[in-house]
Amino acid sequence: MLDFLRLRLLVVLALPALVGCRSGGHGHDHASVGASYAMHAPDYPERVTLTWDGDPATSFVANWHTRAETDACAEIAKADASPNFRSYAEELEGQTETIAALPDSGYFHRVRFTGLEPDTLYAYRVGDGESWSSWSHYRTAASDLRPFTFIYLGDAQNEILSMWSRAIRGAYADAAEARFVIHAGDLVNRADSAEEWAEWHEAAGWIFARVPSVATPGNHEYAKEDDRRRLSRFWRPTFSFPEHGPPGLEETVYRVDFQGVRLISLNSMEPSPAQTAWLEQELAENPNRWTVVTFHHPLYATKAERDHPALRQAWGPLFARYDVDLVLQGHDHAYGRGQNLPVGERATGAGGTVYVVSVSGPKMYDVTPGLTWATRTAENTQLYQVIEVEADRLRYRAKTVTGEVYDAFDLLKREGQPNQLVEVEPDVSERSFENTLRRD
Repeated sequence: MLDFLRLRLLVVLALPALVGCRSGGHGHDHASVGASYAMHAPDYPERVTLTWDGDPATSFVANWHTRAETDACAEIAKADASPNFRSYAEELEGQTETIAALPDSGYFHRVRFTGLEPDTLYAYRVGDGESWSSWSHYRTAASDLRPFTFIYLGDAQNEILSMWSRAIRGAYADAAEARFVIHAGDLVNRADSAEEWAEWHEAAGWIFARVPSVATPGNHEYAKEDDRRRLSRFWRPTFSFPEHGPPGLEETVYRVDFQGVRLISLNSMEPSPAQTAWLEQELAENPNRWTVVTFHHPLYATKAERDHPALRQAWGPLFARYDVDLVLQGHDHAYGRGQNLPVGERATGAGGTVYVVSVSGPKMYDVTPGLTWATRTAENTQLYQVIEVEADRLRYRAKTVTGEVYDAFDLLKREGQPNQLVEVEPDVSERSFENTLRRD
């Protein structure tokens, strides 16, 4: 029996758990998905976003938004090619909350689905019992190591709907089988901008209702208040990430295990000895074949004056000691990829952790010439990354939003030895501001 979403204490005003869904029944196909509940109706479920706060093999969370106060309900069933699956869908009640400091920001809902079967395709929808979203499919993770693909995106931040949309939509068109999307911070430009968060969701459309998001906060997810910086008021109402991180960093510092990969999100805005100790424990007790870490501020920057030596000194030795395979970052609004050496110079062949900095939105910075740590760099280029994981091989492809393979390598896992990095020839030469200027 699927359980109800647990009540969470947030820095927002939580509404009481709702007693019942309006439908009073299970699995019925309500007429509300017709003209009387058009897309712009205030009680229509929008911004449907999947996340995990538990085991991806047996659970997931659906998060959504409405402009009007409504119940929070969901229906779920094993997907079937016959539309009759609706007759045995199970109905759940969820949780609704508002942001007290932003009373015009609408209502945020979530339902947690648990007790699911691994590697199984489900159909689900969310709503209030009368007004429903469309049915979406989601496949649970396998309970063991299986090949899969995921997407990684650097900063979106600016012109989100008009320009970042081509990155997220292009990535999905390229890798529709992707099992999740990593967002390496700066999803928006202004932490508490309702308009920008709405743009972020609209740019992806229904993609986020099918492909879970794994997000880590950047500096633009932090707002200044009373001479201090605090996390966006939208972060926790929008997402449902694990709360097992250090106290005060819940849902920004967390770990998810997915089909043989340990995914770790760190909060580079709030580094602390407690976060570093938590990181070491998660790495030391990692039973997975592969380890991928994401955070916003890069340990090795693409611009010299944007260096973060304190982060590098705190986390870099742990990545090396525990053989972290891949570190995915943002912040620098450029592209850089290289392997880790103690002196920060590039490595060839076999060697340690691979570090990547990337950008998916249109805001661009230049790259310091002659970077010693980077094998490949780019300026003035919107990119997305598609990463395929197998038992002994990780295939990495960075692609421009116009479809060229810009950077590519394979990591080969070898027992008792460091990974072997095999370079793959890209489609295009290195890009800079100078050689990307339009010439008539």
